[in-house]
Amino acid sequence: MTDTSGSGGALDGIKVVEMGQLIAGPFCGQLLGDMGAEIVKLEPPETGDQMRHWGQGDKPSWWRVIARNKYSVAADLRSAEGQQLARDLIAKADILIENFRPGTLEKWNLDPAALRKANPGLIVVRVSGYGQTGPYSKRAGFGGIGEAMGGWRGIVGFPDLPPARMGVSIGDTLAATYGCLGALAALHHRDRTGEGQIVDSALYEAVLQVMESTVSDYSASGVKRRRTGSALPGIAPSNVYPCRDGEYLIGANQDGVFARLAAAMGRPELADDARYATHRARGARQEELDALIGDWTATMTIAELEATMIAAGVPAGRVYDAEDMVADPHFAAREALVTVADEELGEIRMQGVFPKLSATPGSVRRPAPLTVGQDSADVLKRWLGREA
Repeated sequence: MTDTSGSGGALDGIKVVEMGQLIAGPFCGQLLGDMGAEIVKLEPPETGDQMRHWGQGDKPSWWRVIARNKYSVAADLRSAEGQQLARDLIAKADILIENFRPGTLEKWNLDPAALRKANPGLIVVRVSGYGQTGPYSKRAGFGGIGEAMGGWRGIVGFPDLPPARMGVSIGDTLAATYGCLGALAALHHRDRTGEGQIVDSALYEAVLQVMESTVSDYSASGVKRRRTGSALPGIAPSNVYPCRDGEYLIGANQDGVFARLAAAMGRPELADDARYATHRARGARQEELDALIGDWTATMTIAELEATMIAAGVPAGRVYDAEDMVADPHFAAREALVTVADEELGEIRMQGVFPKLSATPGSVRRPAPLTVGQDSADVLKRWLGREA
């Protein structure tokens, strides 16, 4: 098997044990692995992580993305033998990731306090629904529940319909991303002090962090943000507009940009019209302005409108699906998508490493482990100096 040390990434030499499952813990591991860390994933023997079976189509491929750059070691954490193996590996690790319900590690004789006593520099990323403390901490929590409690679900969709989901598991990936951010900050602290720590990332709080001024607006003015479909209240024009062959998104909600849009429409006077000249005025007449712009865009094809917006310097863009992404030259030029060879699926396309670092770029160095525990012998020999 390929050794991921010498990855050239910013986290080259960092060892991570991932005991997570499904999305939140494993996505944190994916991010760290993409940046060069060596990720050893502990999976239940035989069954493995359920993510191996998730995805759409005849050949689900989600596992290939979330488990790239990882090594699979089989370990039954409910058994004394599996717990001891975990402790041995964690003793050699810089970071431990887990996203079980709070109290589970302690029940498995893997209390982070004891783990950190044996390995004082250990950083433990704990991702959970409600956090490690508080009255809800022991409740089961999935990403969708965190999205609802954090305020996201309540404002997604149209006002005359029930709350909608985003279409991806944003609560899980946000909590994982904040867990990764916390781990990187903790590594910096450890570099100065030698001391590890706990990173507590709750799903609902991760969502809360990206809710902009939702709580502040209520606190200051009593305003509750509601579902408004494809528009954001008071931000105009910024919406998806009809064309002869589809829809196109335009964001011209800044005064100077709106003036450029008005000129492109052949209606430069709109920028000086008291009804539309300022941010607040446009916001107050949002539906009226959207209808006016929509009547204009409906006369053009998407290609015609796009050319007009580019020439005018107005932020705008097509609403992409996966087929559009694969075909787009900008995605190709920036290597936003990469091709990974897979023993079962052949060559598959997936998102590349992000963010991009100029001196220590991340990479996809190895495909997701095909079978549960396929790397047990390799990891035990390299990390622990013993046979499996």
